[in-house]
Amino acid sequence: MPARLLLVSVLWLVVMHDSGTLAADVSPPNRVLPLGIRAVESTNIHNAFQLGTNVYSGSSPDSEASFAELVRLGIKTIVSVDGSRPNVELAHKYGMRYVHLPHGYDGISTNVQARLVKATQGNTGPVFVHCHHGLHRGPAAAAVICMGNNGWSTSQGEAWLQAAGTGSNYVGLFQTVREFHAPTPAQLRSLPAEFPEMARSSGLVDNMVAIDERWDHLKAVRKAAYASPKDNPDIRPAHEAVILWEHYREAERLPEALSKGDDFIARLKAAEAGAREMEQLLRRFEVEPGTELRARLDKGLDALAQQCSSCHKKYRDPAGIKARE
Repeated sequence: MPARLLLVSVLWLVVMHDSGTLAADVSPPNRVLPLGIRAVESTNIHNAFQLGTNVYSGSSPDSEASFAELVRLGIKTIVSVDGSRPNVELAHKYGMRYVHLPHGYDGISTNVQARLVKATQGNTGPVFVHCHHGLHRGPAAAAVICMGNNGWSTSQGEAWLQAAGTGSNYVGLFQTVREFHAPTPAQLRSLPAEFPEMARSSGLVDNMVAIDERWDHLKAVRKAAYASPKDNPDIRPAHEAVILWEHYREAERLPEALSKGDDFIARLKAAEAGAREMEQLLRRFEVEPGTELRARLDKGLDALAQQCSSCHKKYRDPAGIKARE
């Protein structure tokens, strides 16, 4: 196997292992990176890539070490498209500014596309673009920036999404790249010179971010044979399930959720029931660990993950719904 091909294959395995992303939520990236893109070796940021000379893409920086690593890469501006609140304080501590332009999995509106392009024009140093895991929304935003500022073609943008591991089920993100048209000078002039470092998120977005965090914890619990992970002993398996079903229950009450209709609420209720069952199984496993119960936990977690994946396919990507109708 050629050395470059081996490096990309190993990187992909590391990203899939470290990010804890469910296999159902991503598509395997191309084995060869598009021209001008290179993988960045990192111990603190997952799915890290350099797209040309001045744009980087990866997962959310969540520690002092990750921000320090961005400084070593020369990053001056961090662009977050994730719904969670950026750690502006740490960014300032390390001499970087944040731009917070969150968007969903259903694609990037033309207004946000223009803001992404303007916010990254004329920067004095490299830009780092991230979502949560650096697999879906972040790479799509990075493609928009590179198409708008660096002369990328739409085919280059799509090749990048495939290489980054962006899930093929996120039809809207791929559609954004395929149908990209650079904002006009007049459109860019109409936008403000500065963008917020912390945008206001909706209640449902905040709730779903919290759900994603609990899923990350439960995936770590599973890897630790349904015990507290050695590197994070504060994670208590049954408690994580409790917090998860509480988040689902809270989401059912939100106006944004109710506006999506009865089917969406029914899916939240089903997910809540599945998380409640996980709690009971985990509590039993604490006192009666065994192969049979562990198999039930695996089966239950897989079923709950499938419920989430099905809901994401229908409600996180309306463009995909239109394509199927």
